[in-house]
Amino acid sequence: MKRLSCLVLLFLGMFYFSAFSQKTATMPSLSLDSCRTMALQHNKGIRMAQLAVEKARHEHNAARTNYLPKLSATAAYTHLGERVSLLNNDQKNSLSHLGTHLVGAITPEFAQMAQGLIAANPGLAPLIQRVQAGMPAMAGRLNAVGRSVVDAFDTDTRNVAVGAIVLTQPLYMGGKIRAYDRITHYSEQLAGERLRADEQELVLEVDKAYWQVVSLVNKQKLATAYRDMLAHLHSDVEKMMAQGLATRANELAVSVELNKAEMTLTKVDDGLTLSRMLLAQLCGWALTDRPTLTDELLDDIAVLPDNVTPDEATALTARPELRQLRLATQIYDEKVKIERAAFLPTLALTAGVLGHYPSLSNGFERKLNGTWNVGVALKVPLWNWGEGRHKVAAARAEARMAALRAEEVGEKITLQVHQGAFAVNEANRKLGLSQKSLDKAEENLRMSKLGFDEGMISTSDLLAAQTAWLVAHSDKIDAQIDIMLTRAAYAKALGK
Repeated sequence: MKRLSCLVLLFLGMFYFSAFSQKTATMPSLSLDSCRTMALQHNKGIRMAQLAVEKARHEHNAARTNYLPKLSATAAYTHLGERVSLLNNDQKNSLSHLGTHLVGAITPEFAQMAQGLIAANPGLAPLIQRVQAGMPAMAGRLNAVGRSVVDAFDTDTRNVAVGAIVLTQPLYMGGKIRAYDRITHYSEQLAGERLRADEQELVLEVDKAYWQVVSLVNKQKLATAYRDMLAHLHSDVEKMMAQGLATRANELAVSVELNKAEMTLTKVDDGLTLSRMLLAQLCGWALTDRPTLTDELLDDIAVLPDNVTPDEATALTARPELRQLRLATQIYDEKVKIERAAFLPTLALTAGVLGHYPSLSNGFERKLNGTWNVGVALKVPLWNWGEGRHKVAAARAEARMAALRAEEVGEKITLQVHQGAFAVNEANRKLGLSQKSLDKAEENLRMSKLGFDEGMISTSDLLAAQTAWLVAHSDKIDAQIDIMLTRAAYAKALGK
């Protein structure tokens, strides 16, 4: 059973190794431009900056809607525990007994008048008797009229519903709408400049990681060649010691240098692994991916050791950081207008439709009814104890601060451009000097090998020549990589 488990594990290990080898072998070599493109496509920071641009664009579109009329709808329903009464109880009682009170008030006087009329005109007696007999009926009819008046004033407002559709068109808002439109427009451009700055920063990071990998690959080749050189020398010294031509001290000296070379190679291997992982993280690969870089296949790094002249004009025009500050200055200028607009008159046109239950246009009729309205709304601030003046002054100070900040950054960018140009030119000079040192180190190593073979140079002298050869090659690699990195930094300083 244990043997079967071992076989299964061995098979799975061979399958994984085969799949990983095929994956590594099928991955094409990648140039610096390819790494930059992949990083820009997969980097999460760039994606967030792109979403910030999209957010700013939507905010600008939202600000532009403030020029247009706004339409809103409102509805409300209320149930009251008691109905609203326009008459009190005494008034209701008086109206309900209007005929009784009126007839009761005129009956005694009418009886006296009737007796006088009958005495003077006996022929009117039947007519007066009929009028007296009709008094109760007239009182009843007047009571009915009073009760109808009471019923007419009954509102039955225990259930109240109101609804309205209102259209508002700003006519003059003190310039606030236009200022807010411009602020969001500048904010959209500002987000775009931030995206461009993030992209330039990411490209510089990718360049550093890319050339770090190329540098370590070349140093790995160099360390391997140096280790092999020392191993060959160690073999020769052992043979010479066996023949009595070298001492044990010579063999130990070479062994120490060989161990140092092995340790250096191990450090280079570890650094190369970590550098590849960093490049993979920047470009969006899996950390286990090991693609071959185009420049690491070259025997010698191709560089252009041309001097550059500081281009201040391009940097002051194209640098996204400076353009961001200029846009921020414009935004603060518009904020001054917004603060001023808060203390200016505002004028708006309003129109709408109002629905209500119970109806108010025909008494308190129990049905839904409505009406329309058109008007203007004017608001004029009269006195605020100088609040507006102080707020405008504060906003102007903030705008001036932004302008000064832009001027300061412009000066720093000019200095950065000059520093970047000096760094590129210095790297070019270092490459020339390192090439001369390498030529001399190679010639010294060749002469030392010939002298050692002929027994004219000691082992320590040959080790020193080999060490000088290693240092010269390493300095040349550093100088070549330094040219690439300083040129990348100078391009970023120019805003490219």
